[in-house]
Amino acid sequence: MLSKDIRKHFPILDQEINGHPLVYLDSAATSQKPQQVIDALNDYYKWDNANVHRGVHTLGNRATDHYEGAREKVRKFINAKSTQEIIFMRGTTTALNMVAQSYGRANVGEGDEIVITHMEHHSNIIPWQQLAKEKGAVLKYVDLEEDGTISLDKVREAVTDRTKIVSIMYVSNVLGTMNPIKEITEIAHAHGAVMVVDGAQAAPHLKLDVQELNCDFLAFSGHKMCGPTGIGVLYGKKELLNKMEPVEFGGEMIDFVGLYESTWKELPWKFEGGTPIIAGAIGLGAAIDFLEEIGLDQIERHEHELAAIAMEKMSAIEGLTIYGPKDPGARAGIVTFNLGNVHPHDVATVLDMNGIAVRAGHHCAQPLMKRLECSATARASFYVYNTEEDVDRLVEGLRIAKEYFE
Repeated sequence: MLSKDIRKHFPILDQEINGHPLVYLDSAATSQKPQQVIDALNDYYKWDNANVHRGVHTLGNRATDHYEGAREKVRKFINAKSTQEIIFMRGTTTALNMVAQSYGRANVGEGDEIVITHMEHHSNIIPWQQLAKEKGAVLKYVDLEEDGTISLDKVREAVTDRTKIVSIMYVSNVLGTMNPIKEITEIAHAHGAVMVVDGAQAAPHLKLDVQELNCDFLAFSGHKMCGPTGIGVLYGKKELLNKMEPVEFGGEMIDFVGLYESTWKELPWKFEGGTPIIAGAIGLGAAIDFLEEIGLDQIERHEHELAAIAMEKMSAIEGLTIYGPKDPGARAGIVTFNLGNVHPHDVATVLDMNGIAVRAGHHCAQPLMKRLECSATARASFYVYNTEEDVDRLVEGLRIAKEYFE
């Protein structure tokens, strides 16, 4: 398990909430930020604040170096072949929408198929719903097994020669399920479909290698991996991105503008119209440095251990239901649950009164809630700064909530 000293890097954790030391268990929604990320943002605004790519003055050159340096850090982080395959965007939602609007509109037609699953986040459902409506395509769902996993046999049944796009999350933000993306990609490619991966819950916790996965697109957000809000990444294979049209037009992404025709810059800049998210990219680069100093393998192991401890101790509470795979090794550091008939919002409120922050609601996954036959759940999500003591505080808080509502 990771050293407790990691907590010292996160100043926000050194406070009390409602008279209790803060236990933050909502990292699947957004992670906390280490001091070195805060410092990177501060240093940019304090010393290097200028627009990138445009000026020849010193501040502009320094800002450009830091911004493009962050792109190279992302490339190495996911093992992409080229920085031309790394597009900075607002986050996972924007990236998935861009794939649907650019690649999808150009390659999906009437009667074609788009395959997703019941566990997807709304950001990986609605863009495909809209594309299917616009093009007269068929949106197909791969149903889940009872333990919240995906059967490759069901994927093979769903994907056909009419399938153009398969889009699946790497890690479920509700169930914690770690999906077999490499194998699903092989199935998609066997039928000529492209593979889109929602990596929002994977990038903070797993060592990603897009070349090994062989996925065609991967989207993730900085704020879930110790970086700032408002910055994310779309990875796409260069040969696909080169054929795609931008969906946002304006300054910076152009090569030449005439009165009636314009041409675009080369990758990656043709997809980054306007002033880019400079500070956010620099902050994301600092977050990647921080995570790699710890080691993604160590982070994954730490979260598996915490999830296993939490599931064991929480299971001893009468009436508490845990959703998702029973094997902690098959899930990320996410434990989603309900406490008898007590509404998750009430559970979360009692926990907050005891200084414990968890998420309650449908987690932007209403189709999954319907599949689980509940309207909402509570969710505890663990990260690098959490400890076994945090798990004990959670269990104690749940026992208090149970007694309060009995």
